[in-house]
Amino acid sequence: MTFTEKSLPIFNRAIEDYHRNDNVDTPIENPFEVKSIEYYLYLKNWIDTVQWHLEDIIRDPQIDPVEALAIKRRIDHSNQERTDLVEMIDSYFLEQFSAVKVNSNATINTESPAWAVDRLSILQLKIYHMRIEACRKDVSYEQREKCSKKLEVLLEQQKDLTQAIDMLLDDMAAGRKYMKVYKQMKMYNDPSLNPVLYGQNGQK
Repeated sequence: MTFTEKSLPIFNRAIEDYHRNDNVDTPIENPFEVKSIEYYLYLKNWIDTVQWHLEDIIRDPQIDPVEALAIKRRIDHSNQERTDLVEMIDSYFLEQFSAVKVNSNATINTESPAWAVDRLSILQLKIYHMRIEACRKDVSYEQREKCSKKLEVLLEQQKDLTQAIDMLLDDMAAGRKYMKVYKQMKMYNDPSLNPVLYGQNGQK
């Protein structure tokens, strides 16, 4: 079983579990062993799913500004959690390939494996929601057709992305590719790097 063959059912399970209640405040009930890669994949997609719906809520033109600000803060926190988790998954890959002898002509990929997996997680959300839109009965046939065509593109993208991820991991296992992890140096949440925040703290 390839890594994406393992990942996709986990992502889909997280999406289905969330939509049983379809509420951004639903507590997560991760079914996998703590600290296993399956646990982190489920958690990753759960975070993505909750954030997807927070992004929907904040775009309500009638939303109360105070509530909108609270949700924006929550989205910022979610983005930081997502970044931290991607880096944790990359640490898993680093460990997996730590004993591989890298070829002298090996090349580095444009992104790390975990950031590609991040895109796959979000792609599954797009597919889930576009499938719903393509089946709606309260819209015109033309709109359903447009959504069906978009769904076809998303499914093709899923095929291409899963193949690319698995090929990258195969290349890394064979020493044809290697990875580096650059920590995402996000500045907006760091009180020592965000000028608005360190200005409030009296720093210069």
